[in-house]
Amino acid sequence: MTDAQDVWLAGVDGCPGGWIAAFVRPTGDEVRIAVVPRFADVLAEARGIVAVDMPIGLPERAGRGGRSAENAVRPLLGARQSSVFSVPSRAAIDARGYDAACAAALATSDPPRKVSKQLFNIAPKIREIDALLRADATLVPRVFEVHPELAFWRLNGERALAEPKKVKSRCYEPGLALRRGLLISAGLSPAVVNAPPPKGARPDDLLDALACAAVARRIGVGNARPFPDPPPRDDYGLPMAIWA
Repeated sequence: MTDAQDVWLAGVDGCPGGWIAAFVRPTGDEVRIAVVPRFADVLAEARGIVAVDMPIGLPERAGRGGRSAENAVRPLLGARQSSVFSVPSRAAIDARGYDAACAAALATSDPPRKVSKQLFNIAPKIREIDALLRADATLVPRVFEVHPELAFWRLNGERALAEPKKVKSRCYEPGLALRRGLLISAGLSPAVVNAPPPKGARPDDLLDALACAAVARRIGVGNARPFPDPPPRDDYGLPMAIWA
């Protein structure tokens, strides 16, 4: 049995350096931030729930707007809903090269739709997590898909945030300040929330990882729910839902 004092939960976001992880205890304000090259490095460090901002579970065919998970959360986010990318089919994610991914997506979506550049750019990270979960079924019950804007929606009393975190692809300080305040109100250390990000990550990456960690805590105590509920599963048994 794992000693409760040894348990670390993790909130994880992709970043230029690989993955930024906010390791938190189930309660209290102890937090460790790390940038690691592989998602497996996060799993080796965490001893509990891992909440990651990355699609988990891939459909064989994609519908309008992606999976039911994306379609379930977009209406909640108001002007922030554009941050929820449409997840294409497994064949499109597995394709190498943007043209090949678009061709696969067109052949496996109703109505036919190409892959967005933003989604294509994170496809290697999606494949990385997918391979780990398919290889080790014991990971599936503790690795959860989350989305930072849905996490902030939850922390904001289930209200969409009025300010973006970026404007024209640059960090937008009023939006970052709003998110910092919500994280501190959720019990995360002001010193950590207000700290500069580690090398290999941007300021918004740090806040997103901390928001994911806040959801990991909610999941750990049974105070989170999936969108949609219940989660559908892909052909490999992986749940396709975003938790908050």
